[in-house]
Amino acid sequence: MRVGLGYDIHRVNAECTLVLGGVTFQDCPGLEGHSDADVVFHAVADALLGAAGLGDIGDHFPDDSPRWKDADSAEILSTAVRAVRENGGLRPHNVDVNVLAERPRLSPQKDAMRRNIASLLDLPYGRVNVKARSAEGLGPVGHCRAIAAQAVVLLQQEKGQQPGSRS
Repeated sequence: MRVGLGYDIHRVNAECTLVLGGVTFQDCPGLEGHSDADVVFHAVADALLGAAGLGDIGDHFPDDSPRWKDADSAEILSTAVRAVRENGGLRPHNVDVNVLAERPRLSPQKDAMRRNIASLLDLPYGRVNVKARSAEGLGPVGHCRAIAAQAVVLLQQEKGQQPGSRS
């Protein structure tokens, strides 16, 4: 088994649409980024890549690449899952995510985010957890200038698979 830690943060921008964990939030400022700036999916992808020893999200999805301009972060996360499976026969076992935001209120959408992550990682719903956290008015998140996410992922070797050269 392998453990990975992921992190992402993006600046709030009223001109952008807010997408967190694949859920679109209406009537609130979005996040600025090269892709759709979904910090939840980005943190999970970063954790997956780290656990597999495959670098980080910036190595695979550079913010200056036209390929990932305005990309749906579900595609980024799906690509990371494939890379992990192809380079070592590893698969996600469970994931735990912290979303750090003052606004919007995330509780009503946490269930949908969990379902989206579970679907993309091919996991049972019960192996995915999403928690909402406030920064209590501190720093860029606390002053509503940014939203961040942290993710911890446990990977396990798929049955009958041999570890790849990078695992």
